[in-house]
Amino acid sequence: MTREGPEADLLAMWRIRAFEEKLQELHKAGDLLGSVHLCIGQEAGPVGACTALSEQDALFATYRGHGWAIARGVPLRPLFAELLGRATGVNGGRGGSAYFSAADHGFYGENSIVGGGVPHAVGAALAGRHDGSGRIAMAVFGDGAMNQGAVPEAMNFAAAFGLPVLFLCENNRYSELTPIRDMVRNEALTDRATALGISATRIDGNDPELVRSTVARYADAARDGHGPAFVELTTQRLVGHYIGDVQQYRTRAELEEDGRAEPIARARAALAESGVDTDAVERAAREEVGAAAAAALADPPADPTTAKEHLYA
Repeated sequence: MTREGPEADLLAMWRIRAFEEKLQELHKAGDLLGSVHLCIGQEAGPVGACTALSEQDALFATYRGHGWAIARGVPLRPLFAELLGRATGVNGGRGGSAYFSAADHGFYGENSIVGGGVPHAVGAALAGRHDGSGRIAMAVFGDGAMNQGAVPEAMNFAAAFGLPVLFLCENNRYSELTPIRDMVRNEALTDRATALGISATRIDGNDPELVRSTVARYADAARDGHGPAFVELTTQRLVGHYIGDVQQYRTRAELEEDGRAEPIARARAALAESGVDTDAVERAAREEVGAAAAAALADPPADPTTAKEHLYA
């Protein structure tokens, strides 16, 4: 749990935004290699949801999961180091952008298989029922993952056995490069959950306090034995599906509208009316992120001779 409140939420969202923007710089400079998926514009979801979780709870994210790791408390320097292939990374530089995990912080990893983390979360919830930990699990996935077979299968298993797991769908309206409206007949994704007997709601995913209160309510219910829940977070990404995606499938008008709706712009406007120096909040986040990135860049690269360590024989 972290300190809550509008100003704290803005700082937390700026920390994620600044981290992702720094990754863009590092990628352009050639320091960060490979495919990287950013969550710019979707920061309110992790900031709100993660403050509703307890330390022992298990979180499973997608390959767009940097923000979720940061909101879960993973320190910035070892996170940068991991993505930069440094030995000091959270996984020794082995996981990179799409595969890292940080179990010490309740972050059980990203997954480059669309929807692949959902069955894992159900397994963690099942284990939490029997190991006495009181743990609940949370699976985060995108709207496109709703069309992957493993997702409804896992949701049905959780429903049938009343497991303490929360399913959070970040609906940014695009399944990679394809609009969700072109992929489904019924865009009310919550209907798929209620059809399985799972409590479900659709909320504004750009409001961190609303996300927090909704997730906390369902988390408390799951701990009390009321089974799984499904929360659809309506949001948008302000960047391409991956670094380098020029987004020819989106109009300028749509991008401008999304820019007005995104969570940081909304939070800044609201706090400015209350007299908060929102520029100072942004500067604090950028300074913290910049220092962490510089420190990680100075760390030694992962040693390729250790590549066979941590493998099952």
